[in-house]
Amino acid sequence: SARIMMETFTEISPQQAWQLLQTEENAVLVDIRDNIRFTYSHPQGAFHLTNQSYGQFLDEVDYEDPIIVSCYHGNSSRNTAQFLVEQGFEQVYSLAGGFDGWMRAELPIETAYP
Repeated sequence: SARIMMETFTEISPQQAWQLLQTEENAVLVDIRDNIRFTYSHPQGAFHLTNQSYGQFLDEVDYEDPIIVSCYHGNSSRNTAQFLVEQGFEQVYSLAGGFDGWMRAELPIETAYP
């Protein structure tokens, strides 16, 4: 059966992203912020996606897995989300508001500091 390819990504709210991560077993949240900010705090379970970790990402994630891209404020994640669509990923989302929005929504985070 022919699968319908998404031509572009979909923007979703932090609450929708959290819901997707709870309901879709293979959903992945990727955080594209710089190393210092990511290490300091990031959404719970996030994968740190960088140029260096992209190969590992390709090894771990399937093209049909839902992928949510998170950045600082929801701007640069759009470019990365579109890039992933162009690489053949079928369900790509950009997190509206980025990590800032995630924090404001009071969703779970992991932090290096108490």
